[in-house]
Amino acid sequence: MSVEASDEEFRWWMRANLARATERFGLTVTGDPHWGWCLRSISAPAEGDRYGACWLRVGSEQTRSLTDMGEFWNGNTEANAIIGVPKPVVLDQIQWDAPDQLRRVRAEVMTLLPGQPCSPTEALRTPVTLPDTWWVSLRESLDQIRTVPTTRFVDRSPVSARATAVLGFELRVDHWETVHGDLHWNNLLGPQLGILDWEMWGRGPAGSDAATLYCLSLLAPATANRVHEVFADVLDSPAGRIAQLFTAARLLTHTAQDCPELAAPLRRHIETLVSERRRTV
Repeated sequence: MSVEASDEEFRWWMRANLARATERFGLTVTGDPHWGWCLRSISAPAEGDRYGACWLRVGSEQTRSLTDMGEFWNGNTEANAIIGVPKPVVLDQIQWDAPDQLRRVRAEVMTLLPGQPCSPTEALRTPVTLPDTWWVSLRESLDQIRTVPTTRFVDRSPVSARATAVLGFELRVDHWETVHGDLHWNNLLGPQLGILDWEMWGRGPAGSDAATLYCLSLLAPATANRVHEVFADVLDSPAGRIAQLFTAARLLTHTAQDCPELAAPLRRHIETLVSERRRTV
C-alpha cells in the first residue's frame, strides 16, 4: 500500500495485516485497535493459548525506507536487553514483505502491561495525578536505562541541524547516554508505571528523556514542576540544559504541529534557557 493511498485504504490494509498476524500467532483480538503515529502501526490487546493475554503490534514501512530506519525497525525486540524497567517484553515476532505495496510488515507479540496512558496525546494538556511511587519508579527506571550498554545510534551526529535552524546558533551535544528516546505522556502508563514504545531507544543526548517529559508538560505547570523536582539534578546540569534546548527545538518542528498551543511555552522556555546560557558563557 503506497503512501499515496487514502487513509481509509491504508487503514483497511493495516487491519488486514493485523488479521494475518493474529492467525499466524494463534491469537484473538480482545479490544479495539490503537493506531500509531501517521498510521505506521496498529496494535490491540489479544489472547491465545500460547501467550495468554498479550499485546499485538503490527508495523509497516516502505521497503526503500528500511535502510534509513535502521535500528528503529528492531527497537522493540532489542529492548528485551533492558531489565529492571517496567516495559513490555517481546515474546515473538514475524515479518513479511508486501512486494505489491513495496512495504515490509513486522508483527510483535508483547507482554500486556496494566494501566492506561497518562495522556491521549504526546503533550500533557491538563495536570496528571500519579502516586509518589510512580515518580520514584520513573526516576529509577531512567537511571537504570542509562546503565545499559548499547551501540544503537552510536553514529548520531553531535550537532543538530534542526536545533541550529530553530535556535539560530549551533548547539553541540558532547554528553551522550542510553535513553528511551521517545518519552512522552502517551507512552507512559499509570497509576502503575509502564513505559511503552521502544523503537527509538539508544544513545542520545544526556538528560534528553527528562528534558522531553518536562517540555511536554509545559501546558500543565503543576506537573512540569513535579517533573523538575524529580529530575532537578539532571535538568539543572549543563548537559541537562543543552538537552532541554535540543528537545524544545525538536518539538517545535514536530509536536507543536499537532499541539499548536505548546509552541508559545516552548519558545518562552528556549528564551529562558538561552538567557541563562549567555550569562554563564
